[in-house]
Amino acid sequence: MFQEIYGAIASVVWGAPMLAMFLFTGGMLTLRAHGFQLRRFGFWTRETFGSLRRSGTRKSGDAQSISQWQALTSALAACLGTGNIVGVATAITLGGPGAVFWMCISALLGMMTCCAENILGLQYRWRTESGGWMGGPMAYLRKGLGSKTLAGIYAALLSLASFGIGNMTQANAISESLRESFRLPRGGVAAAVCVLLGLVVFGGVARIAKVTEKIVPLMTGLFLLASMIVLVVRAQYIPNVLRTICREAFRVKPLAGGVAGFGLMKSMRYGIARGVFSNEAGLGSSAVVHAAADTKEPVRQGMWGIAEVFIDTIVMCTMTALVLLCSDVWTPETAQNGVALVSGAFAVVFGVWGHRFVTLSIVLFAFATLTGWSFYGEQGARYLLGEKSVQIYRSIYLLAAALGALMKIETVWSVSDILNGLMAIPNLIGVLLLSGQAVRQLRRYETRGKMGLRV
Repeated sequence: MFQEIYGAIASVVWGAPMLAMFLFTGGMLTLRAHGFQLRRFGFWTRETFGSLRRSGTRKSGDAQSISQWQALTSALAACLGTGNIVGVATAITLGGPGAVFWMCISALLGMMTCCAENILGLQYRWRTESGGWMGGPMAYLRKGLGSKTLAGIYAALLSLASFGIGNMTQANAISESLRESFRLPRGGVAAAVCVLLGLVVFGGVARIAKVTEKIVPLMTGLFLLASMIVLVVRAQYIPNVLRTICREAFRVKPLAGGVAGFGLMKSMRYGIARGVFSNEAGLGSSAVVHAAADTKEPVRQGMWGIAEVFIDTIVMCTMTALVLLCSDVWTPETAQNGVALVSGAFAVVFGVWGHRFVTLSIVLFAFATLTGWSFYGEQGARYLLGEKSVQIYRSIYLLAAALGALMKIETVWSVSDILNGLMAIPNLIGVLLLSGQAVRQLRRYETRGKMGLRV
């Protein structure tokens, strides 16, 4: 009964008005910035990935800050969760192949939303009692918009959401995957997750960043390599799959009888929703950790936000979708869950090792998400209750992870969806009202770059 109630509320929160608000925010920022993410693709890639060769990007000079690269990997750790595997398969199962197209559209617009969040999050950040940074939506809602109420609401929702989508659901994905693939007991997995997570979480943002800058490149590289191998082996199917994605994205009516069809609205709904769930552009969460970066230039960190959405959705989610659709394991009548579908897709080329590879990927992705979201929730608690609450929050966070690994959590998924949707409301209000400031800073930075000045 409760599951049905929560599911109904979640469907309202993530209904057409909310998805339209995400698209409107990203579209408005894209128009005001004259399509910066596309028009200046070479510029922002040089300012982000190209800057890794320069000193100061990887190693921070501020003991209370993290490097720009570590900020990216920590943000990616939080969003590169099971959504990149299970979420993509779910989007295709519920919305058809056309959902992939709308997922990419939402990501293209979301790049500018994430960019603006990062710019504003750094512009209004301040030092905490412990010497670290407090930034992200709490900062620009309070100091930029002048609303302590919205900032407090966002901080509360952020902390509560961290126990769901960033914690219990991820721990559950780890225990379920290891139980099904290797017959490992839930209790043992729960204990191992708690110990490893505790070693990271109680070290604060600095230790989280050190772990994520090693895990994220490794797991991303392995997943992309395996995906490329599958696509090379199944290359003859790619042109037809791409045509199907584009055709189904604009199909106005479902197929005969409506049983196996999807239609335009379903493709848009599930594609956009899963894109937002994956890259978190519009939720404001990743701006919390980007605000801890050791940089004095908000726009540079804004461009790392563009890179974050690009990697998460345009690259990772699209690769997962192509692997799934090129492997012929999905049909319109498919009833398998997301993990089984993606495992089957990789097994077409790798056999039993394909299943084990997906299990390993889920474990690494989910653990990275656990570490990243711990900092988000911690910052929310710190904002509301001060430094004294941090150690208590961390202890509760570990307990929630243990419970998530031990229990079935269908209700937690629905509650998490609701909290995430509610988080977006105050954040998008702040981004929309302060968008002019973010765009002006971006234009000034771009002009300095065109003039050959040091940026």
